[in-house]
Amino acid sequence: MDLKLENKIIIVSGGAKGIGEGIVRVLAQEKAIPVIIGRNPEDNKKLVDTLAVENLTVHAVAAELTQPAECKKAIDEIITRFGRIEGLVNNAGVNDGVGLENGSYEAFMESLHKNLVHYYLLAHYALPALKQSKGAIVNIGSKTAETGQGGTSAYAAANGGRNGLTREWAVELLPYHIRVNAVIVAEAYTPLYEKWIKTFDDSEAKLKTITDKIPFEHRMTTTEEIANTVAFLLSEKSSHTTGQLIHVDGGYVHLDRAL
Repeated sequence: MDLKLENKIIIVSGGAKGIGEGIVRVLAQEKAIPVIIGRNPEDNKKLVDTLAVENLTVHAVAAELTQPAECKKAIDEIITRFGRIEGLVNNAGVNDGVGLENGSYEAFMESLHKNLVHYYLLAHYALPALKQSKGAIVNIGSKTAETGQGGTSAYAAANGGRNGLTREWAVELLPYHIRVNAVIVAEAYTPLYEKWIKTFDDSEAKLKTITDKIPFEHRMTTTEEIANTVAFLLSEKSSHTTGQLIHVDGGYVHLDRAL
């Protein structure tokens, strides 16, 4: 399917690794021009160079998104370089385990800056360009907002905020023909997920207890499967889809636990 994304400038925050990398790869394969915003210049360059070998075009801007000024600087740099933005994928974040019992005000607020505030700021600063292009926004979210997880109050709150912003922006941006949707992820095997799994004594057994609970094929969602849905939502093929929270999770959140 031709998604008609060729030459479109699409920002992907946290695009150098994990789900973000999967999104960048699919967008580049669709001949879009993904622009990574990530804190680590070396990680950014590594993916840019890797995809260049495959004759795929990717650009990158280094920014620490927990710093509001860096969010503005990154968008300004992209506008200066390309003069336009057709899409924004808010993806950067980390499940940092700031709980209620063992957390603190400082840790909670820091986590919100890691996981939610930059979603707002990147969209805010990119909005004039998105108005011109009648572009699209896709927010990446987590099941934790709906299911809870335990010990991760800040991350769950941030993802509840991501869901709320998706619906709110879809309404606010109707006059500008800007569509806003979210892709909700449950269990996807990313480098961060692998790092967490390896903290258990028997990591393979722990992983099996998780995959056994995923209804469809009892396996993790791949980053490519998430990325394919993101690309669709950015494209004209989803031209009447807005304000939706789309779960790409093998039925993990909504299907019967007895399956």
